[in-house]
Amino acid sequence: MSKQKSYTFAIILITSLFFFWGFIHNLDPILIKHLRSVFSLTHVQASLVDSSVFIAYFLMAIPAGMIMKRYGYKSAILVGLLLFALGCFLFIPAANGLSYMFFLTALFVLSCGLTILETAANPYITVLGDPSRAALRLNFAQSFNGLAASLAPIVGGKFILAEEPKSQEELMALGDAAKLAYIQSETSLVKGPYLVLGAVILLVAILFFFTKLPDIRDEEEVVGKNLFSSLKHKNVRWGVVAQFFYVGAQIYVFSFLLVFAEDALDMPGQQAKYYGALAGLLFMIGRFVGTFFMRFVEAYKLLMLYSIFAALLTLIVIFGSGMATLYALVGTTFFMSIMFPTIFAIGIRDTESDTKSASSFIIMSIVGGAIIPPLSSSITDMTHNIHSSYVIVLLCFLVVMFLAWNTRPVESLENHSL
Repeated sequence: MSKQKSYTFAIILITSLFFFWGFIHNLDPILIKHLRSVFSLTHVQASLVDSSVFIAYFLMAIPAGMIMKRYGYKSAILVGLLLFALGCFLFIPAANGLSYMFFLTALFVLSCGLTILETAANPYITVLGDPSRAALRLNFAQSFNGLAASLAPIVGGKFILAEEPKSQEELMALGDAAKLAYIQSETSLVKGPYLVLGAVILLVAILFFFTKLPDIRDEEEVVGKNLFSSLKHKNVRWGVVAQFFYVGAQIYVFSFLLVFAEDALDMPGQQAKYYGALAGLLFMIGRFVGTFFMRFVEAYKLLMLYSIFAALLTLIVIFGSGMATLYALVGTTFFMSIMFPTIFAIGIRDTESDTKSASSFIIMSIVGGAIIPPLSSSITDMTHNIHSSYVIVLLCFLVVMFLAWNTRPVESLENHSL
């Protein structure tokens, strides 16, 4: 009984992390629109916000796994939280220095922390309890990531997009002194939200430091074991590929939703932010609905179904026109909702002593979020048609659908082996 209680509290505490990194990730679309206007960026240049965030996942995932293997889950979480807070605080000198590159550096440091947190928290919550309910437990925790996704656009829109930024024509009409003063005032808007968030994360790190958490270790784990040994598992290899494409699609859909509304529909940011919030809300609802149905439907089947509907809605975004395309784009977020946690749970299924290594590689594949958005954005810049860029997103959903089928459990496994 006491062991179960300790697991319950640990699950609650770890679940809070899913909310925090979901919140910071979903400030990125607001940040992209804001910095794109302030620094007069092209679509590709603006997409470097995503690249600076997700390149950290590629570079830090294996070090994160090494920290976990040597020092355990709790130590990895503490390191992640401290880097998370530091990255938030770096937004203050970035704003003062009026440097886009400094903003990208702050995002990179922050994302190094997120990488360690996600590498630790995702597998940790799957091993805290009944293995047969690991996918369900992870989807439930990820639902709070969805809650953050619905709140971040409203909060970010209120404080960062306090007023509609000046157009390129208006900026060009300003004198040098007036333009510098305008850029200073606009970049200063990001300092408050990130300062508050950094302080909150620092308090969470202190709470984790003084909280005793169960240290789950595999008795068969070999300290000197080859880090690449997890790749011998078929589901790990498939999981790495699927996660690469899925995360790339998710990041482009969310990060450029406000830009899509502006480019395709001439919708101002103050209005578009509500569609960003609706997308986050649908993402959260999709997670809870998916978590419920996962009690009765095998995870890989639900993943296939969601990816099919996401692909169909993306076709409307590509070939449709008017508000229908925005509604379809927002609708895809409902069906993207279960993809990350389900791919992750399937990827680390039955990896036993290779779980931490498998987690590192699957988190590393999140680098898709650094590659897919610039690739999609380059299509927009070349064609001057943002609709056409979602062909890449469509391909990503088709890859997820294909890999969901190829990672299905063999018939000898029990129906609820996830």
